Amino acid sequence: MSRPLRVFQLIKSLGRGGAEMLLADGPRSSDPAEFDYGFGYFLPHKNALVPELERQFGHVVCFPATSAAAMFAQTARVAAHLRSWRADLVHCHLPLAGVVGRLAGLMARVPVIYTEHNAIERYHTATRLAARATWRLQRRVIAVSADVGASIARAFGDAVPVQVVLNGVSVARFVRDDFDRDGVRRELGIQPDSVVVGSVAVFRKQKRLDLWLEVARRVLADTPNARFLLVGDGPERALVERRIGELGLTGRVLLPGLQADVRPFLAAMDVYLMSSDFEGVPIALLEAMAMQLPPVVTDAGGMPEMIQSGTHGVVLPRGDVLGLAREVQTLLSGGAEQRQRYGAAARQRVQDQFSTRRMMSELEQVYRNAVAS
Repeated sequence: MSRPLRVFQLIKSLGRGGAEMLLADGPRSSDPAEFDYGFGYFLPHKNALVPELERQFGHVVCFPATSAAAMFAQTARVAAHLRSWRADLVHCHLPLAGVVGRLAGLMARVPVIYTEHNAIERYHTATRLAARATWRLQRRVIAVSADVGASIARAFGDAVPVQVVLNGVSVARFVRDDFDRDGVRRELGIQPDSVVVGSVAVFRKQKRLDLWLEVARRVLADTPNARFLLVGDGPERALVERRIGELGLTGRVLLPGLQADVRPFLAAMDVYLMSSDFEGVPIALLEAMAMQLPPVVTDAGGMPEMIQSGTHGVVLPRGDVLGLAREVQTLLSGGAEQRQRYGAAARQRVQDQFSTRRMMSELEQVYRNAVAS
């Protein structure tokens, strides 16, 4: 092909969720002489990533829709755009955008691939039915973990080839010493002698932030100089705030809100805690590991594939509040040496297996094969 291969990325929103950040960061490592990227999204109010994508790639289109029905109604417009932009391939992310993208690709005669970021069983029944009805209208499916791949096999069989491509982050961008750890702590009102346990999350039910706060309560009972830092926002924000008050954690659990750049906040942390019930391969966890934070997490989704418990951090059964609190307490009371050992191993793990360049190299070959076939 004499010009770069044109890949149109289609997703529900361009807010700062994990899948959205992955979609934005990955193409930056591609050779622009070989690949040209465009981006499409549906939710007009979730557009935090649009300015930087426009600066980097120049081509971002909103197909305004605020419901599933409105998204489906935009199918013909998406197809027309694929034709006018002369897309060679459409790469869809997340289930509703996947359904629209498969139909639009059929209408525009453009091959489609789809990345599944989560377990199929977690989706609404109507969403699963729509996915099933359009599943064969794509060349290949990317699963972000073996756990997600197994979920696809259970739900849809092997009608479409499924390939596991592990998520990745830019290790060069996530370097702990590049940020003013003490300055961030001062801004947050955290004392110099405090130890900080944190997480970056969209405040959704799947994250089980109720359990996260219960872990905080138990740890703070034994380590009063600890502080808990929960970066992000989402539909459960009011519930989180209320629960902080009920547990007597006001002033000790800090909520700085949604941040355009989470790296300074990761630099302020000593331990990274996740209590999720389900996940794919969480980008925020990879970023924390790249920043040399020792992770204490549940065995949800792909997290056991990311972390060998006892080597890169600690993995515990979902819902094990006592175990999570115990392991966090051990890392805090055991001093910096164990935290540094886990943190160094976690960063090396990301460098070896979860880099952006490795991920994009695999995806670029999928793109070439899908267009060639």
